[in-house]
Amino acid sequence: MLIWIVGLNKVSAITSLNCLFSIFVNISCHHFSGDGEMEHVHLAVEEDDLYSGYNDYNPTFDSDELENDESFKQAVRSSHGRRPPMTAKFPGTSMGARPIASSFGTRFSMASSMGRSMTGAMQDGTARPMTAVRAAGYTSSLTRGSTFDPLGQSRGPAPPLEAKNEDTPEEKIKILERKVNHLIEESCMAQSTGALQLALEKAKEAGRKERALVRQREQSGNADNINLDLTYSVLLNLANQYANNEMYPEALNTYQVIVNNKMFNNAGHLKVNMANIYFKLKNYPKAIKFYRMALDQISNAHKEMRIKIVQNIGMVFVCTGQYSDAIMSYEHIMSESPNIKTGYNLTLCYYAIGDKERMKKAFQKLISVPLGISDEEKYIPSNDDAGSNMVIEAIKNDKLHQMERDLKVLAEKYIMTAAKLIAPAIETSFAAGFDWCVDMVKSSQYVELANDLEINKAITYIRQKDFNQAMETLKTFEKKDSRVKSAAATNLSFLYFLEKDYDQAKRYADLAMNADRYNPAALINKGNTVFVKQDYEKAAEFYKEALRNDSSCTEALYNLGLAYKQLNRLEEALDCFLKLHAILRDSAQVMYQLASLYELLEDPQQAIKWLMQVISVTPTDPHVLAKLGELHDGEGDKSQAFQCYSESFRYFPSNIDVIEWLGAYYIETQFCEKAIQYFERATLIQPTQVKWQLMVASCYRRSGNYQKALETYKDIHCKFPENVECLRFLVRLCTDIGLKEVQEYATKLKKVEKLKEIREQRVKSGREGSARGRREGREGSAGSAGISEDVKADSGRSSSSSSTKGERLSARMRSLPPSSEPYDGSSPKELDASYVDPLGPQMERPKTGVKKRVEEDDFADEELGDDLLPE
Repeated sequence: MLIWIVGLNKVSAITSLNCLFSIFVNISCHHFSGDGEMEHVHLAVEEDDLYSGYNDYNPTFDSDELENDESFKQAVRSSHGRRPPMTAKFPGTSMGARPIASSFGTRFSMASSMGRSMTGAMQDGTARPMTAVRAAGYTSSLTRGSTFDPLGQSRGPAPPLEAKNEDTPEEKIKILERKVNHLIEESCMAQSTGALQLALEKAKEAGRKERALVRQREQSGNADNINLDLTYSVLLNLANQYANNEMYPEALNTYQVIVNNKMFNNAGHLKVNMANIYFKLKNYPKAIKFYRMALDQISNAHKEMRIKIVQNIGMVFVCTGQYSDAIMSYEHIMSESPNIKTGYNLTLCYYAIGDKERMKKAFQKLISVPLGISDEEKYIPSNDDAGSNMVIEAIKNDKLHQMERDLKVLAEKYIMTAAKLIAPAIETSFAAGFDWCVDMVKSSQYVELANDLEINKAITYIRQKDFNQAMETLKTFEKKDSRVKSAAATNLSFLYFLEKDYDQAKRYADLAMNADRYNPAALINKGNTVFVKQDYEKAAEFYKEALRNDSSCTEALYNLGLAYKQLNRLEEALDCFLKLHAILRDSAQVMYQLASLYELLEDPQQAIKWLMQVISVTPTDPHVLAKLGELHDGEGDKSQAFQCYSESFRYFPSNIDVIEWLGAYYIETQFCEKAIQYFERATLIQPTQVKWQLMVASCYRRSGNYQKALETYKDIHCKFPENVECLRFLVRLCTDIGLKEVQEYATKLKKVEKLKEIREQRVKSGREGSARGRREGREGSAGSAGISEDVKADSGRSSSSSSTKGERLSARMRSLPPSSEPYDGSSPKELDASYVDPLGPQMERPKTGVKKRVEEDDFADEELGDDLLPE
C-alpha cells in the first residue's frame, strides 16, 4: 500500500510521519490478526460516534521528543528534508508514491484525491475524525469521561502574567520619574502642614533624583527626550521651599537658574517671586526692578496679574517714602480695576502728603468701589415655596456666602479706618470732618456705616475728655434702630459709671438691654451698677447671662469671679479666674487675683507661685513685690522677703509699709545705722507721726551716738511737747550724761502724766455716763456720748496703744535683744516704739497697695465695645 506525502516541511513532516506510523501499525495489526483477509481492515468505519477519540492524547504525536529521534534527524539531514515540497498540480490527479523508511520499518502514506493525507485512520478500533478542525469543546460522546467545557474552565486558573522586565533602560527611567513626582508631592504636603524643614529635605532629594534621571537618559542615548516639565517642577518647588525656610540667597539662585533657561516657557513670571524676596530683604530698588521686569514679560491678556504687580510696586514706593510714585500706581489701578485695598492705600498716600481735596476724592472712590457680592435679601426665605426655602437654607452658610461676608467686613473696616483718619484733617475741626464723611457714606452703598461713624465721633470726644459733647452725641441715638440705640446706651452707661452717677448708669444700661437683650456689654454694665450696691448675687446673675450670650466675653468672666470672691465662694471664683487665665495668658490682673484667692484659701505656696508669674509680666510693680515679700515673711523666709521689699522700695520709695518693714529688719539684724535712712524717709512722708522721729532717735541711741540722739529727742519735744515717751528718754539721757536740764524735763514729765490720768478719768466717767443714759433712756444721752467720744479722742493723742501700726512695730521692738547701753537695761516697756500722733489716732491703711490698686478696676467698667473702638 503506497502513501503519498504532499508538501512536507519540518513540522508538517513530523506530523505526517507520526500519522503514517500510526496508520501503518494499525494496518499491520489487523493484517496479522485474522485469516489475512482485507475485509478486516477498516480505513473509515461508519459508526455513530464519528469524533470519538479525537481529544485523546497519543504520545506518538509528542513533538517535544523529536530532538531525541535519530531517524527523524537523519531524515532531516537527508535529501528528503532539503527537497522542495511536492504539491498536486491539478485536483483529482493521482500522484506518485514511495515508501518512507524509518526505524520502525517501511511506512506507507495514503493520499487523498487532493494530495492530502487521509485522517480517518483507526486507533484502537475507533475511527478518527475526517478533519483537523473540531467544534469548540463539542464531542458527540461522553463515554471516555470528558465533559462539555467550551470555556476550558476545567483546566484551572490562567497562568499569571509575565512580570515586566525592569532591567531595561526605559523601565528604569519611568520608575525614576515616578519617584521624583512622588517626592515633589510629599514636599508640597509637608509644606502645607507646616513642616517646612521636611518639605525642604524632600525637595532637595527630588532634585538629586531628577539629576540622576537626566544622566541616565544621556547614557541611554535618549538625551533628546528629557522631561522639561519635570525639571521645571523640581526647581520651582526647591526655590519655594528655600523661600519658605527663609534661605533667601539659595532661593534667588534657584529662581535665577529657571529664569535663565530659555527652554522653560513663561519662566519670566517667576521674577515676581524674586521681587517678593527682595522686598522681604528690604532691598527695595531691586524689588522694583524685578517687578517691572516681570510686568514687561507678562502680556496684556493677564490683566489681573498685571494689576497685582502694579499694586506691589505701589507698596514698595510707600515703604521707600515715594508717595507720589505710589499714588501714580494706585491711580492707575483705580482707573483700570478698582478694589477696596487699593482705594484705602490711595487715601493713606494722600493723607501722608497732606492733600485735603484729593483725600476727599480718594475717599469717594473708596466708598464707590463695587464689591460684586449678592444682596442679603437673597438669603431671606419666602413662606410660599418650600423647595426654594430648602435651597436658601443650604446656601445661607456655605463657603461662598462666608467669603462674601468676610469681604464686606473688610470693606467696612477700611472705610471706617479711613474716615476716622481723614476726618480731623479734611476740615478745620474733627467734628466737621466726621460730618462730611457721614454725609458721603449715607449717599453710598454703606448706609449702615453712618451710625457707626457717629458713635466713633462720640468716642473721639471721650478720648479728648469732652464728656458733655460725647453724651450729647450719644443721646441722639435714643430714637434710632435697636442695634445703634443699644450701642449708644451702652457707652452712655459706661460714661455715667465713670462719673459715679450710678443711677444714670443703671438707666442707660436698662435702655441698652431693652434695645438688645443679647448685648453682653449692656448686661455687664447692668451687673456693675448692682455690684457697687453690694448685691453680689444679682450681679453674678447678670454676668452669667452675658456669658451665655457671648462665651468669649472676658469682662463678664472676670467680674463673675470678683462677685464669687465677695460672696466668699472661693472655689467658684478660682474656677472663673483659671478659665480666664487660659484665655488671657499674660494678664497681670488675672494672675494677681489667683494669688489673692490662694492666699485666702491658706495656700501661700501657690500664692507665691502666681505672684512670681505676675512679676515676670510686670517686673517693676512695687506693690506686687511688697505683697510677695509679705508672703515670704509669713513663710519665715527673711532673705527672700528682704529682697522683695528692697526691690519694691527701689521702684516706689514712698510706701510706708515697706519702709517700716525694712527699718525693723535692719534693727533686728543689729544694723541700726542703716535703719535710720528708712525712718527719716518715713518722717518726710508722715511728718505729723511722732513714732517715726522717735524711731530715728532710738536708732541713734542704739548705735552709740548719744549726742545725736539727745538732739533728736529735743527736736521731738519741741514739736510734740506732750509726748510722754520723749520726756522719759530725755530725763534718762540727761541724768546719765549729767546735764542740768534733767530737772526741767522731769517736771514736764510729771505734768504730762498727771494730765494723762485726768483724761483717762474723764473717758471712764464719760463711758459710765453714756451707759447710764442709755439704760434710763434720756434724750441727753446722745450729747453725753458725743462728749465722751471727744474726750476719748483727746486722750488718744498720748495713748501708746491706739495705733495698730505702733502695736505691730512695738511687738517687733520688744522682741529685739537688748544692747550694751545702760539705757537698755530697763524694762522692755521703755523701749516701746508705739508712739502716737498727738492729733489723734490714724486709720489703719491696707497692708499693701496692691490689692487696692488692682481691685479699683476689678469690676465692670465695660469697654466701649469692640465694634466701636478702632484697632
